[in-house]
Amino acid sequence: MRDMVKMVVVLTLLSTVSGGLLAAIHNQTAARIENQILEYVQGPAIKTIFKGATNNPIADRFKLKDGDVERTFFVAVYDGTPRGVAFETHGKGFGGDVGLMVGIDTKTNKLYGVEVTTHSETPGMGARATTDPDFAPQFKGMNLGKPFKVTQDGGSVNALSGATITSRAVCSAATDADKIYERLKPQIEKELKEFKK
Repeated sequence: MRDMVKMVVVLTLLSTVSGGLLAAIHNQTAARIENQILEYVQGPAIKTIFKGATNNPIADRFKLKDGDVERTFFVAVYDGTPRGVAFETHGKGFGGDVGLMVGIDTKTNKLYGVEVTTHSETPGMGARATTDPDFAPQFKGMNLGKPFKVTQDGGSVNALSGATITSRAVCSAATDADKIYERLKPQIEKELKEFKK
């Protein structure tokens, strides 16, 4: 019985020390991880969507609470006026979640564009959502206010050949972004006033 108590005490101490070390490492690396994601995952998508912006949309950003989720919004300034916001949403793809950066023109309520940021889709099939030169550009200029759908579902988005599920995931994420934008529009507009030069 004494040996068992000793074993439980030792295991408890080891678990506590290990947990504390992991928490400390997580806290020390969280900012570095966020910067890596900004630079190598979200950054390229934001730069593509907001090509020609007169500011640095990656640096000009703000966060808003959306229920239990904190969302980061990236701001694009054109001709001295903040005209666009971009933020990331997700849709359910064939291999898991498909991350999508969605840029919205706040003056016209149209899409500046979309870019896939993360995915676990099949190489050569759904993974082409990041490389196909005709897929993402077709979203540019589309109006908000109605669901984005592939042509097979009665929409206007041409699906990737052999990757309809991935194409639907992108459409679903874009539709979700539209809903998020409408829900948070008053707060977004308030934040954008801070970026006026």
